[in-house]
Amino acid sequence: MCDSGETRQSRATRFDETEWTTLEVNVKADAFEGLLEKAAAEGKKGAGQYFTPRLLIQSIVRCIQPDPRRSKDYKICDPACGTGEFLVSAYDWLLSVTKNGAELDRATAKRVKTATYFGQDLVARPRRLALMNLYLHNLEPHISLGDSIYDPPPAERFDCIFTNPPFGTRGANQAPVRDDFTISTSNKQLNFLQHVLTILKPGGRAAVVVPDNCLFADQAGEVFKIIAEDCDLHTVLRLTNGTFTPYSQGTKTNVVFFTKGYPTENVWIYDNRTNIPGITKKDRPLTQKHFSAFEKCYGKHPSGGTKRRASDSPDDRWRKFSIAEVQERDFKLDSLKWLRDESLDDADDLPPPEQLSTDAISELENAILELNGVVALLENGEPQ
Repeated sequence: MCDSGETRQSRATRFDETEWTTLEVNVKADAFEGLLEKAAAEGKKGAGQYFTPRLLIQSIVRCIQPDPRRSKDYKICDPACGTGEFLVSAYDWLLSVTKNGAELDRATAKRVKTATYFGQDLVARPRRLALMNLYLHNLEPHISLGDSIYDPPPAERFDCIFTNPPFGTRGANQAPVRDDFTISTSNKQLNFLQHVLTILKPGGRAAVVVPDNCLFADQAGEVFKIIAEDCDLHTVLRLTNGTFTPYSQGTKTNVVFFTKGYPTENVWIYDNRTNIPGITKKDRPLTQKHFSAFEKCYGKHPSGGTKRRASDSPDDRWRKFSIAEVQERDFKLDSLKWLRDESLDDADDLPPPEQLSTDAISELENAILELNGVVALLENGEPQ
């Protein structure tokens, strides 16, 4: 048996002997994506800050169907792009519906390659990884370095936006000064939602991953009221606990889907969380089956226009709420619940400690945000 030094040397030799330039684009791209996923899974705390589970990304993309063939100026964006997985998955989806690109005419193929995929990230390292990720997929993306919610918005407007804004309260702890933000708040996710509203074209579609506290936090109702007035907020997916395992295991998250330019009449919610065993890294890993029932309920229309019925979910996880019902709850979407949580009836079946800890931290962070808002008002001399 070789010692560790010889093992490393032999591996290095095999690596150096590989004819990387002769490998197909998809082989190199898949290898790079695998390295990104492995690094996020095995890295120290914070390594997953720019990594969203690929299975979740692919499910969202299948629902929204980002198809650049729809117009000659079709643009796709992730304003918190991390390593660019949303953009890569959007391109992979296009290849899957065009026989690996064979059905694209020459002009469309060139436009898709050079003028379709846009992103931005606050940190230089993930931006570089995103550029490499998309280059390896034979794309020429436009990925900028900057703060999406504190910098002025870009000039471009987009047909399709996917994003998973960073969770937590780190970073600037004050409300951005932007004329296009109707609601002044220091809550990152609520500001990202306002940013998406600004840069989304009329008729454009968006899917945004947000934590639970974004649905009930102070001023959340105000932001979602604006979204409901300016957009068709047609779908909310409550994700299974542990979906972000191992990156942020206890965080409770949701995906909100909306289309700009059409006021909301009904909000459909799919509860993929209540009474469902949480995701774990080994015993209950995330699989495509965790999203298949939701995708069936979502329907084939990318803007949620498929005729929907509550009976599409045999276990009563799919429910429609009229805009009047949403308004009665002050647009706090977290309050739109109907399934009884059986774990609350059994003291022996309480959520795991990490989930309870995360819930407590989430509530504390929300309280801190509200207190900071009060402090800001006092400093500005505004009446309470």
